[in-house]
Amino acid sequence: MKKRFKWLGVALACIAVIGLAGCGKSSSSGKTVKVGIVGSDKGGVWKTVAADVKKDGINLKVVEFSDYDQPNIALRDGDLDINATQQRSFLAAWDKEHKTTLTPIGNTVIAPLAVYSDKLKSLKGLKKGATIAIPNDSTDETRSLQLLSEAGLIKVDPSKDLPTLTDITENKLKLKLKELAPNLIPKALPDVDLAIINSGIASDAKLKPTDALYRAKVTKASKPWINCIAARKKDVHNKTYQKIVKAYQTEKIAKLIKKVNQGSVIPAWNIKL
Repeated sequence: MKKRFKWLGVALACIAVIGLAGCGKSSSSGKTVKVGIVGSDKGGVWKTVAADVKKDGINLKVVEFSDYDQPNIALRDGDLDINATQQRSFLAAWDKEHKTTLTPIGNTVIAPLAVYSDKLKSLKGLKKGATIAIPNDSTDETRSLQLLSEAGLIKVDPSKDLPTLTDITENKLKLKLKELAPNLIPKALPDVDLAIINSGIASDAKLKPTDALYRAKVTKASKPWINCIAARKKDVHNKTYQKIVKAYQTEKIAKLIKKVNQGSVIPAWNIKL
């Protein structure tokens, strides 16, 4: 009788956990990880990553957002496990402002800003008093000023790592910098002389990299603009998340990124700055 009860207890224990790990054996199969991105999964990059980590028992679910704050809020609150939406500098600024500790766990891409125009064929045709549309978010505003300085159109205070409009020290052409929401800049092209546009937004607007009059160079100063996969600080060494990073940082994904973006977005995990 005792033996019958003993085996009955073992059987019940197995039934209790059968949906999770199976009797007498543990498994990580079916582990769901939510990754937040902004916009659509262009070219199926994350779909490809999801297929590759499936063999590791990871069910990678892509959650799309329309702005850059929500993925961080969702990650902070535990509604996401990781996100891949932002540059390192934006993440650092967001952490500081919101008193959080979201942390990069792997680099993804860098997307240099570029100059487009419906009116000019080159920067040499730029006249005094010309209007230039630049993104109104703090990160891309700084990048825009660095690009204009690099192109020789203005000078900014060299002591400022992240210059703002007040740090312009020379503007010989009296250029008028018009700040606009990044996604509205392509529509403003007919109304301005030049426009500085994020490569992702340019691509969505059907602007080709070859249409750009000038593209920002990737140098040591570009490090803050590298995009990353982020997690909560306590999950920095999470093995499941690291497997996802590893699946992203492959030659296959690098080729897909270059193809989808026509070379305007650069895989950033192997570049030396």
